Amino acid sequence: MTRCQTIATLFKTTASLLALTTAIAVQTSPGFAFSSEAQQMCSGDAMRLCSSEIPDISRITACMVRNKSQVSPGCRAVMDREHAAATAARKREAAAQ
Repeated sequence: MTRCQTIATLFKTTASLLALTTAIAVQTSPGFAFSSEAQQMCSGDAMRLCSSEIPDISRITACMVRNKSQVSPGCRAVMDREHAAATAARKREAAAQ
């Protein structure tokens, strides 16, 4: 592999991880901005558990949710917190209607 191919692959992987953590944040908490904490806490888990799904964001997200029991405690805490916030937001929206 040439140096340019290696750099391109690294860039693509980094971009995919950024998109993955964004997708996790969006999927678990619609309306919330991308969380740098989610990126920091979940990138390693995404590479370890779901690297075969890169670059398909929906498949990576599904993989992370499916493997939630195997993610690191920090990533699980972020996923749980963002899921709880999304659930609360949906309840508020339903109550307002």
